[in-house]
Amino acid sequence: MSAVFQQYASDLAQQQFGISWLADARDGGLSAWKEHAWPTRKTEAWRYTSLLPVENEQWQLSESSAETLSQEALSELIDMDAYRLVFINGQLCEPLSSELPAEVVTFADANSEQQAVIKAHLSKVANQQKHLFAALNSGLLHQGVLLHVGKNQRLDKPVYLVYVNDKADAQLANTRVLITLETGAEAQVIEHYFTSTDQDRGWVNALTECSIAENASLHHYRVNLESEQSLHTGGIHATLAANARLNGFTLANGSRLKRIDYHIEHLGSGSDLQLNGIYLPRHQQKVDYHTCVEHAVPHCTTSEVFRGVIADSARAVFNGRIHIHQDAQKTLAEMSNRNLLTSDQAQINTKPELEIYADDVRCAHGATVSQLNDEALFYMTSRGISEAEARVMLSFGFVIELVEGVAIEALQHWLRPRIAHMFGQSDQLTRHIIHE
Repeated sequence: MSAVFQQYASDLAQQQFGISWLADARDGGLSAWKEHAWPTRKTEAWRYTSLLPVENEQWQLSESSAETLSQEALSELIDMDAYRLVFINGQLCEPLSSELPAEVVTFADANSEQQAVIKAHLSKVANQQKHLFAALNSGLLHQGVLLHVGKNQRLDKPVYLVYVNDKADAQLANTRVLITLETGAEAQVIEHYFTSTDQDRGWVNALTECSIAENASLHHYRVNLESEQSLHTGGIHATLAANARLNGFTLANGSRLKRIDYHIEHLGSGSDLQLNGIYLPRHQQKVDYHTCVEHAVPHCTTSEVFRGVIADSARAVFNGRIHIHQDAQKTLAEMSNRNLLTSDQAQINTKPELEIYADDVRCAHGATVSQLNDEALFYMTSRGISEAEARVMLSFGFVIELVEGVAIEALQHWLRPRIAHMFGQSDQLTRHIIHE
């Protein structure tokens, strides 16, 4: 079945007419896709996540987008001063997008100089031979977004990329983001994925590549709040040069299949990675985070913190790996994964890993799995708080520390009520814990 699906996806890729100057990139991705061994439950990286939801559908490429969204969907957009690009079913929606600076352009609108930047960096950060769905993304490459900030320049507003699906049938939307920051450059990027209908059964295959040069700084935020029936395979790949900084934040609910990979490489001394993540599956949803941080050079730092609240009969996977190479002396790397199960049927498979080949390093990792504290529940209910409301407050408090670390205030205020509502499902239960 896997070989049949890989051939089916290859045939699908060859049906579309993409941008002509990206033909080599598509051919390279498609070739790597065909050569990949299909993951099974015996494949360690896919041990707890089945790809049957991908294999069992007859996918079609997304159709042209609508010109607007419903009022309910529009209300989900983050109200902020930013450069905004909106994609509906993978297609650019110009009426909902804002005027863009010279640093931001879609692949289709790139001039010759921007095309040269894209060709120089595209598929150079994400290893298509190692990452199955990165290869598929390149094979299906049709449209993308380039953010290129020049030497010692700072983008004055965040770049807000919105990806909305609104189809109830099996449509595949392929999204690509390429971020290149030259020496001393600074930028903020938000990627926001959501569905405008609870019946959406589409599949989003998203890939983001970040090339961060010496002394450059990127704040990258990724929010996945899609329907329970949707599928999402996403990858964020970044390289850090000397003294470069990447501050990342990711939040996701669950769905039929949601797999998000982070692959970060420290390639220059003094680089710094701060990566925080929250996952909140409920009902019968699934979510799978895999992170890999490669320390290839000395004097670099990594701080990675992921927290999950798993409810009902949901399942979550966290696999975090930090690899300290032999030459990566004086490394400081810490990883923490904490999980809260709010029902007896909820499950988490967590596997934090440290692989160390250098002897002068400071590294630590840990994982915890716990349930709501009975004493705390008793204390709160004895003071007039309902049990349901107490459960919401304790769950919210478990992750709010990471939300408060979000540097963009508008995003932080937007996240608070939505996270609280996911726990409470009622404004009556969340009114005490949302402080705008």
